[in-house]
Amino acid sequence: MIVAATLVMALAASQAAARPAPIKHDVVVDGHHLAVWQRRSAAAAAPKILLIHGRTWSSLPNFDLRVPGEERSFMDALGGAGLDVFAVDLRGYGATPRDPSGFLTPDRAVADVAAVVTWIQQQEPRRGATYLLGLSRGAMIAAMVAQKHPEKLTGIVLLGFGFDPDVRAAPSEAGVRPGRVRNTSDAAASDFITRDAYTAPTLNAFVRTALQHDPVLVDWRDEQQFNAFAPATVQVPVLLVHGERDPQAPMAISTKLFTRFGTPDKWWVILPGADHAAHLEKSAPELVRTVVSFTRRHETGRS
Repeated sequence: MIVAATLVMALAASQAAARPAPIKHDVVVDGHHLAVWQRRSAAAAAPKILLIHGRTWSSLPNFDLRVPGEERSFMDALGGAGLDVFAVDLRGYGATPRDPSGFLTPDRAVADVAAVVTWIQQQEPRRGATYLLGLSRGAMIAAMVAQKHPEKLTGIVLLGFGFDPDVRAAPSEAGVRPGRVRNTSDAAASDFITRDAYTAPTLNAFVRTALQHDPVLVDWRDEQQFNAFAPATVQVPVLLVHGERDPQAPMAISTKLFTRFGTPDKWWVILPGADHAAHLEKSAPELVRTVVSFTRRHETGRS
């Protein structure tokens, strides 16, 4: 039995290693090259979903993590469930070079995501609806794209969304230079909070992959631009989802967001036992089912 189990694990590990990387696209927005990754769905007229990473780590560690003996690619899971999946590296993250200014701003990120949505729709204009899924800070970017460009989207999924709409960010100081602070293993491990929610191989693979793709922190400025976010102006369908134990998405903030979203078409789902890395934890299959149910509902018109 031990030999058989060892063979199964070795086979799973070799299959994970042999799995091809996502398709990489080079999308030029205002003269800047953005890396956009894709996992194609075999389904006809598949809904399209663009994944937006959070503050610290880019798309591939978050959404296409390779773990020997485990299936942790969120892109693969969504693609296998019938979605055409894209993920963007914002300026300075992963395979996308920094902005010439050295900084990333909220308005620049929102404009880039909106442009990538347009590019996606131009590739296969007849294939299904278009969604955004934002993780953590990426959820704020997704919400602001929906606020500014509702005509581009069928709906948005906000995962681990912890921005308090009643808190105002202060303007950045003038003359500050980019810090270019190096990332650390402790930072890479910090989103894995609940010990029984994830596996040790997942944590180890994420730390290694995150530091490989994002060795230096991206420098943000002008975060007062986030103050333009107003939940009441979001009129596209919204799925608000977070882990039960996610300290970055407390119930008080989630309640404010959910009750204030302008759209009457809104879901709020809490994943039991999960925390801020729910898409990489044991909760991931339930998260995928939730996202797919949300997209299929709008595709079919079912309530």
